[in-house]
Amino acid sequence: MDQVYIPKNRFGLHPGSYVTIQAVAPPKAKETLFFYQVPDLEPIKQKIAQEVFSVIDQNVENYDNLILTGSFLEKGFHFNDLDLLLITSEKIETKLLERTMKNITGIPTQILIMSTKTLLYGLATDPLYQTMLSRCIAKKRLIYRYHRSINYKLLDLHLLGSEALTRECDLLDGQEKYKLARNMVAIYLFLRGKKVTFKSIDSEIQRRLRISSDEIKKNTIDKKAFRKTYQHLYDETFSLILNAAKSQQTHRVAHRKPS
Repeated sequence: MDQVYIPKNRFGLHPGSYVTIQAVAPPKAKETLFFYQVPDLEPIKQKIAQEVFSVIDQNVENYDNLILTGSFLEKGFHFNDLDLLLITSEKIETKLLERTMKNITGIPTQILIMSTKTLLYGLATDPLYQTMLSRCIAKKRLIYRYHRSINYKLLDLHLLGSEALTRECDLLDGQEKYKLARNMVAIYLFLRGKKVTFKSIDSEIQRRLRISSDEIKKNTIDKKAFRKTYQHLYDETFSLILNAAKSQQTHRVAHRKPS
């Protein structure tokens, strides 16, 4: 029979008292997550991130990876919601899961579900995917291999959204201006065959638009000068898309079998 010794000097227990000895489970170890380009995440955000991954584990049985991304990972508390990328081929009731997440964290949550195959296609053709995964927290290590492929129709559609900054510069706040500029520069870098990350985008904004990303976010810009440099880079990016489209069309004609 095992013996359990109780210290002689003990608070609240007198000699001859009956006690129950019960094993206490050790505290659950904190889950190790993979941080990508997230150097300074506030402690409260780290706690929320742990809760987010715990909620998914409790409600989703099988998935390949879970990625937390978006403005939540930026410094400060200027985010509006949580952006989650759930990599799985299973059918998941996202609305119910989003409500559960909000009830626990108190933060509105958007969950995007896709398979690994769809994610790889997105990374190969869409610079916004590359931007999204350049700064994130992942459940498992990110090891995705893909080859860049130009889908000029998709890129043209994305670039069209950034045109609003040339027409509605006075109506947009700093965060909206930055998002549109960031998307355009991401497309430009992608077409030039360069790495697309938040860091490379901010560096290119500084170089080509002659203004820092922080100045755009704070809306402390010379609007006239900004419009001029922005329009010039927009036109250059659009020309790159047109050249890619012409190149693909020429390639298809050259390889078409004669009738």
